[in-house]
Amino acid sequence: MGTIKLKNIRTYSYHGCLLEEGKIGSDYSVDLEVKTDLQQSSISDDLKDTVDYVLLNRIVVEEMAIRSHLLEHVVQRIITRSLKEIPSIWCIKTAVSKLNPPIDGDVEAVSIEMEQSRN
Repeated sequence: MGTIKLKNIRTYSYHGCLLEEGKIGSDYSVDLEVKTDLQQSSISDDLKDTVDYVLLNRIVVEEMAIRSHLLEHVVQRIITRSLKEIPSIWCIKTAVSKLNPPIDGDVEAVSIEMEQSRN
């Protein structure tokens, strides 16, 4: 087994419950971690034997472009799509952080992290 991590995927997206968040948007950071079997790819040196992190990045960017009120909803979409499109993933953990959220206080980020294993 092994782990593939994509750290700090940056997007400008339009998530949030406030009307203004849907209009002006905000900066986001996404971390993604997948568990998969890396044994074959470590021997073959062939992309077809591993999880393509370019595809993982594309899934994140495309799902972040779809507006949601809650970060939980975005995270679940990323997880569901990744498991559907990449059968070799057996566990995925995803965190989405809204940077400088519009809340009363000096808060660097708010984050939602979820993990799911394949049934």
